[in-house]
Amino acid sequence: MALIHEALGLILHLNRHLNTMLQFHGVWAYTIMFLIIFCETGLVVTPFLPGDTLLFAVGAIAAGANSHVSLSLAWGLMSVAAVLGNMVNYQLGRTIGPRAFTGRFKFLRKKHLDRTHQYFQKFGGKTIVLARFVPVVRTVAPFVAGIGTMPYMRFMFYNIFGSLAWTVLVVCIGFFFGRLPFVTHNFALVVLGIALVSVVPMLIDALHSWRRRDQGPVAPPGGEPRVNRG
Repeated sequence: MALIHEALGLILHLNRHLNTMLQFHGVWAYTIMFLIIFCETGLVVTPFLPGDTLLFAVGAIAAGANSHVSLSLAWGLMSVAAVLGNMVNYQLGRTIGPRAFTGRFKFLRKKHLDRTHQYFQKFGGKTIVLARFVPVVRTVAPFVAGIGTMPYMRFMFYNIFGSLAWTVLVVCIGFFFGRLPFVTHNFALVVLGIALVSVVPMLIDALHSWRRRDQGPVAPPGGEPRVNRG
């Protein structure tokens, strides 16, 4: 419990802790930022890492008067980490495949795999981009792309575009709102708000799934339901 409490405290006050680390341990701080983004997107067992919060915190710190962060360096490293993480996860999907979701490993939940499959059925390859903005799904999506043997060059196109869109957008939001006194003095509340906003798409998707199960499958006239392969 003590470890969980410390971890929550670190995440909720990431702006203060990260700025202090950047001031006294610059190289190690940038290394940790790289590893958090890489592991969240590259290892299917670590969807709990605070990628959105970290990106927002970096932008907010850069907007402050006493900032010790190089915004261009931090953004560049985290963007590279996001691209490389997805590449590793894709290769893991091709190598391990659905055998990893047999229930043998507690961290690999089949419901996450099923949810991500639904995203692919609905959005096709664009799921790699859209998944960047949905926790858990962004961790599992490249793995599922590898299982489904999405062509590598097609995957890389969506991977690079999605990684840059995610890092630029969230860092810029942090930089803009990080100037506001409310954000500076209530960073913990802002972090919780980010978490809530992040899970909204998952909640909406779960609600739609529940309503579809309740109503039963509906097919268009003359055939089976169509699937957008995008």
